[in-house]
Amino acid sequence: MALRLSVILPTFNRVSTLRYALAALLHQTAPADAYEVIVVDNNCSDGTVELLQSTVDPRLRCLRESRQGVSHARNTGIIAARGDLIAFTDDDVETAPDWVATIVDALDARPDVDGVGGRVLPAWHARRPDWLTREHWGPLALQDHGDQQRIFDRHSPIGLIGANVALRAAVFHRVGEFSLDVQRVRDGIGSTEDHDLLHRVYASGGRMLYHPDMLVTARVQPDRYARAYHRRWHEGHGRFHALMRLPEIERTRTTVAGVPAHLVRTAASDVAEWVGSMLSGRWDAAFQAELRLRFFAGFARTRFGK
Repeated sequence: MALRLSVILPTFNRVSTLRYALAALLHQTAPADAYEVIVVDNNCSDGTVELLQSTVDPRLRCLRESRQGVSHARNTGIIAARGDLIAFTDDDVETAPDWVATIVDALDARPDVDGVGGRVLPAWHARRPDWLTREHWGPLALQDHGDQQRIFDRHSPIGLIGANVALRAAVFHRVGEFSLDVQRVRDGIGSTEDHDLLHRVYASGGRMLYHPDMLVTARVQPDRYARAYHRRWHEGHGRFHALMRLPEIERTRTTVAGVPAHLVRTAASDVAEWVGSMLSGRWDAAFQAELRLRFFAGFARTRFGK
C-alpha cells in the first residue's frame, strides 16, 4: 500500500508521556506502510533523544528543530512529510488504535472537505475538582462536539484542536503553514496557532469535517487542575487574540486605546457579573466572569503595549 498519511508529533521535554503517545501511534490497525510518524524534537533535554534512538520502527522519523515553538516544529514536519494527508497530535496524547484508519477513510469518503478533526477526551490521573466541568475544557485542550458528524466552515467557524486534526497536504500550499506570531513557545499557554490556521482555511472557502470516531485521549497534567492555570491560560488567550486581529473581534470602528469598544462594554458587564456573583455566593459564576475579565486584561495589555 502507498504511504498516505504523515503524522507530525512535536515534542518538548515530555519524555514521560511521549513514550505512551509513540506506543499508541505505532500500534494502529492501519497497514504499517500506509503512514509515517514524524517526531520533531524541539530542543528536548530530558531523555527524549534516548527514547527516540531506542525506538526502532521503519515508520518513525526523527527530526530536530532548534527554533523554539510549536509552529516551528510543526512546519518543519510539514516540509518533511511524504503523505498526501498530514495529521497532527501532541506528546501528551494517546491515539485510538483505529485513528490512522479513521482519518484516511474519512478524507477518502469526503473529497469535499479539506480536513478532519475529532474528539479529545480527558484521562484524569487525579481526582477532578468539582468546578472543573466541560465549561473549562478550553485550557485543557479538550473537545467533544457531539456524536454526529458535522461540517465546519466560514458560516460555522468552530475550531478543531491541533492534538487531533488532519488536513490534506495541498491545503498548506493554499493557506500557508502555522503562524509563528501566535505559537506556543516552551511552556507558554493560551496560544492560538490552531485557531489561526483554521481561520485561514475557512476564509479561503475551505471546509472541515468533525468525525466523532476520530478519538484521542489527553493526559490531563496535574497543574491544569488548579484555578491558577486557568487564569493564566485565559490571560494568554486574550493576548494572542489581540495579536491575531480577527475580523469578528475588530468589527467596530470605535476603539478605546486600540481595544474594540464592544470588548470594553462586555468587560464592564463582566465586572458587574463578578461583583454580583461574589456578593450572592455564586462562586462558579464569579469564576467564569473572572476568567472572561482575565481574557480582556490580556487583550488590553497587548494593545496598550504593556
